[in-house]
Amino acid sequence: MKRLVLMRHAKSDWSARGDDHARPLNKRGLKSAPAMGQWLTDQGWVPDEILCSSSTRTRQTLDLLGLPDTPTRFERSLYLASAEQMIDVLRGADGDTVLMLGHNYGIADCAHQLVSEPPDHPRFSDYPTCATSLIAFDVTSWQDVRPGLGVCEGFAIPREVMEGLPG
Repeated sequence: MKRLVLMRHAKSDWSARGDDHARPLNKRGLKSAPAMGQWLTDQGWVPDEILCSSSTRTRQTLDLLGLPDTPTRFERSLYLASAEQMIDVLRGADGDTVLMLGHNYGIADCAHQLVSEPPDHPRFSDYPTCATSLIAFDVTSWQDVRPGLGVCEGFAIPREVMEGLPG
């Protein structure tokens, strides 16, 4: 069994000047990331490997999740990656529970492609900032992951987690 935590970065600061890759989180993002980290822990989906886009906002999101020290690969290829590119990176993973932290639109497309049936949640289709899917695969190797093989065992967005709504 392989488990994938598929998370979009927390809300970023669009007023920040400079390169998009260097855009930081805003105040809302700084609050939502720790809440989502606690939610992951509460769900029992703490990763043993992390694949993270190299952008500033994904690195900040990861730092704020409050997860234990975990082997992490910062991948430039995950920055604004397509679903297909994300799946290719995932196939090189070693862990049993992998957190992949990236960007839309690729992250939403990846979630939709990987699951056999989407969760009954109105925000799964647009995958807002810091949205997180918990996807299980009945495989022994990430090399065997294919579109439609995953079962979505959970989906949450920061607003609902911070308001104590079930995720």
